[in-house]
Amino acid sequence: MSLLPQEKIYILLVDDHALVRNGLARLLADETDMVVVGEVSSGEEALAFIGQVAPDIILMDARMPGIGGIEATRRIRGLAPQIRIIAMSSITSGVIPSQMLRAGAQAFISKNVGVDEMLQAIRMVQQGQHYVTPEVARQLPLDPFNDSGEALFDRLSRRELQIAMMLTSSKKVSQIATYLALSPKTVYSYRYRIFEKLGIRSDVELTVLAVQHGLADDASGSEDFSLTHYLSG
Repeated sequence: MSLLPQEKIYILLVDDHALVRNGLARLLADETDMVVVGEVSSGEEALAFIGQVAPDIILMDARMPGIGGIEATRRIRGLAPQIRIIAMSSITSGVIPSQMLRAGAQAFISKNVGVDEMLQAIRMVQQGQHYVTPEVARQLPLDPFNDSGEALFDRLSRRELQIAMMLTSSKKVSQIATYLALSPKTVYSYRYRIFEKLGIRSDVELTVLAVQHGLADDASGSEDFSLTHYLSG
């Protein structure tokens, strides 16, 4: 792993939408104290990247194909705890923010924030502080940076939560098996456990619960990210 000079804040962008990555890179390029050192589209690519170059901060999308932002955050923090992670999502309530923070993210920002707030979060995290978008903070437990309290989806294991998120994103069992290098039979077993723990019997019920608890939005679980704030001005 190569180290970078420390007079700048070196940032890795992780998001499965190229438009988001390009927009963020364009904005950050205007900041004299920040340098984008890479752009990748998945948690797996982020893990491979940090094996070569160690950024100061990762802007990490919470919901992506493959292992996703939650698991990627947990693994990166285990492998390189000096790297600070800022989670991003258009979902600002329910299990997504709390799970990202519990996985080790130092901050959580909504994808609807303005540019100034995003830059403030980056600089605060670089200084060792936490930051949570106010609209998210109002809905979190008193101390979201620990494991106290249990929401419905907290009953699931890490792998079960990961698969539940993929199911609510309309991924088929065969696709999930390929993404996670598991057999379809194993994925079906996880699916059964998820249903049992949540007291449900179908993917439709899982999606309804996911929307109610903030694991997915109400548009089939996909995240539509508007660059209105980020690309204006």
